[in-house]
Amino acid sequence: MNIIGPDELLFGVDDVAACTQYLSDYGLTPVDVGPAGGRFEAEDGTAVVIRAKDDPSLPAGLGTASMLRKTTYGVADAATLEAIAKELGRDREVQRLADGSLQTVDDMGFVLGFQRTVRRPVRTPAETLNAPGAAPGRPINAVAVDEGASARPLTLSHVVYFVPDEAKAAAFYTQRLGFRETDRLLGAGGFLRPAGTQDHHTLFMIQTPPFMKGVEHFTFHMAGPTAMLQAGYRFTGKGYESFWGPGRHKMGSNWFWYFNSPLGCHVEYDADMDQHDDHWQARAVPMSAEASQLFLFTHREKWAPGGPPPPGAKPAH
Repeated sequence: MNIIGPDELLFGVDDVAACTQYLSDYGLTPVDVGPAGGRFEAEDGTAVVIRAKDDPSLPAGLGTASMLRKTTYGVADAATLEAIAKELGRDREVQRLADGSLQTVDDMGFVLGFQRTVRRPVRTPAETLNAPGAAPGRPINAVAVDEGASARPLTLSHVVYFVPDEAKAAAFYTQRLGFRETDRLLGAGGFLRPAGTQDHHTLFMIQTPPFMKGVEHFTFHMAGPTAMLQAGYRFTGKGYESFWGPGRHKMGSNWFWYFNSPLGCHVEYDADMDQHDDHWQARAVPMSAEASQLFLFTHREKWAPGGPPPPGAKPAH
């Protein structure tokens, strides 16, 4: 099945105004936004959509504190939609909505949508670099640092669920929808990618108690590590609280920076994720802080060398 990846995440939120401000400050483009909610798009058209939690048009919630109401995957063609409808229709209701998309639920109760993908080509150039012994990545006399760079989210990268039965949850995606497991953190869960992308993962599910079921975080790809760090730095400057990062994951190799949010989950910027095909041999390592990240930094205020040590610095011995 030629499923490409997540096109849209739909939330029913407690505070529409706070979430509107948050997603706009994060760098997404507001579309048709008002007091009742709206759509917030990345450069390629993938998006987060918010509605007030009591909006009657929303699908039912998960019965937990999670505000996520629906994950919609983009597919390449009508044939894939038909294949999904036929496969999942064997044991569950699959609705055909007025816009031509499908809606159903997975084995953990997460509402799923499938549609012809909204993704449009992204024309933002990838970050370049110069390295000793290699041909210059940038033309001579070209400057890498641009304080005014937009550092906008380019495309919806992945979503992470907390689930009470990770093995059953993963089997639904791998056995019914053709996802592949690229790597696994033992004691947590597997990283999954659908057939229509080579991204290391678009879905990661973590084993947790039932009351935690819901979305842990979602993220959008940035053009590179500099764009990710620049966006995160600006975000903290607007008063948003860093949760984890910046750093770099081992599984997937993607750079990351997570933030707290009013959407009831964490929201991440990421960059430079590994690409894999069906020749890749999945790794499996025990879950730990060391397995989760190659390195981790903690955000602090800007500082320049000179004069006394910065406040809070430990004396040299």
